[in-house]
Amino acid sequence: MSSTDSSADTQRALAALQQDLQRLVAEVQRVIVGQDRVIEGVVTCLLAGGHGLLEGVPGLGKTLLIRTLAQAVHLDFARIQFTPDLMPADIVGTSVLVQGEDIGAGSRLEYQPGPIFANIVLADEINRATPKTQSALLEAMAEGTVTAGGQTRRLPNPFLVLATQNPLEMEGTYPLPEAQLDRFIFKIRVDFPGEDELMSILDRTTGAAHQEVRPVLDGPRLLQMRELVRAIPVTESLTRYVVRVLRATHPDDGNAPELIKRFVRFGGSPRGAQAMLLAARVRCCLQGRLSPSIEDVRAVAPQALRHRVILNFEGEAEGVSIDRCLEQVLAAVPTD
Repeated sequence: MSSTDSSADTQRALAALQQDLQRLVAEVQRVIVGQDRVIEGVVTCLLAGGHGLLEGVPGLGKTLLIRTLAQAVHLDFARIQFTPDLMPADIVGTSVLVQGEDIGAGSRLEYQPGPIFANIVLADEINRATPKTQSALLEAMAEGTVTAGGQTRRLPNPFLVLATQNPLEMEGTYPLPEAQLDRFIFKIRVDFPGEDELMSILDRTTGAAHQEVRPVLDGPRLLQMRELVRAIPVTESLTRYVVRVLRATHPDDGNAPELIKRFVRFGGSPRGAQAMLLAARVRCCLQGRLSPSIEDVRAVAPQALRHRVILNFEGEAEGVSIDRCLEQVLAAVPTD
């Protein structure tokens, strides 16, 4: 096959990917009013193969959005409500004693899988569980496996954790440790809807009409789309720009702006650069283009980095906004 034929096949595959993405977003938007940026962020997590953390006050439709996405992709969905008394076995499963059916048969230990064995897992109010329970998700998010009863079991593929947390309620919550935050490809802010969006929400939720979600993709097609996204080429200059943006979040870097040098203790990890490159690829597909640009990187950088930049004591005391720090990073890093 000639290089011309190969290039044409690639363009056709990417065009089909973009059509499938548009159908998926349109199906989710039939149920979710507004929140286009949040939908794009969650779909980016799905296509990039990374987990997502959604932060917003209660009642903004975070749970409905994640459930609708699972229905539109025709994947198994599980919801875990995190509470202070939730135990790790409630997530990963446990071995129970089962009596044999035959007369005289003895009992045996049989593993009963927990709700983590699903394609899309909603970890609702994840910061309300104790660190011990939060850590039960760490192996699943990092390795796609669960170890219980001395045996390691593989989780279904695709596997995606979408966690939510309330930014306002602090009593009875346990902030996620940095190592676990780093496992999320995106931290997505869910803002309060505007007036017109609230009108549409009331029309849809208090009337007789009910929107049914139709599956537009399945698991095997989603895995193909993930491979296509990773195959999208990026230029060396774009990769270097991503590296410079990441390094500028560290206070000892030459490109770091004044806010970073003064208020930041630790900058983003290399996973932040991986998240920006993967998300930029997905965004160019959502925008109907065949290759990512610097504008794509700038658009996804806040969601990829805001949970990876750690403020120092002075920054915490001053109430410095990490998003404001990232704005200065993007303004300070040269694009050429």
